[in-house]
Amino acid sequence: QVQLVESGGGLVQAGGSLRLSCVASGSIFNIWTMGWHRQAPGQQRELVATFSSDGLNNYGDSVKGRFTISMDNAKNTAYLQMDSLKPEDPAVYYCNAQGLDFGLAKYDLWGQGTQVTVSS
Repeated sequence: QVQLVESGGGLVQAGGSLRLSCVASGSIFNIWTMGWHRQAPGQQRELVATFSSDGLNNYGDSVKGRFTISMDNAKNTAYLQMDSLKPEDPAVYYCNAQGLDFGLAKYDLWGQGTQVTVSS
């Protein structure tokens, strides 16, 4: 079984920075993609950033140039560095990971979510 644990959300002033972390643990054979989506109240969940094992990282249009995703493969941990936070960035940020477990079964998991709040 694979689990995801997120951390790093909180309150920050507009223009400030936060770093989110997502740790995958358990019976992980590999990780294909790992990253974040976000959902604000009354809004659909949207892509923030994903790290892909083939090196093709992907960012949502609204965060390009401000957010950076990175991966520590040895720790099965993804990081989302969020800089120049804007009043439109507040949301619950959800980590997602896809890959194969030791039984070579595909997993596609979501974390519990972490709240990001930006004060103006």
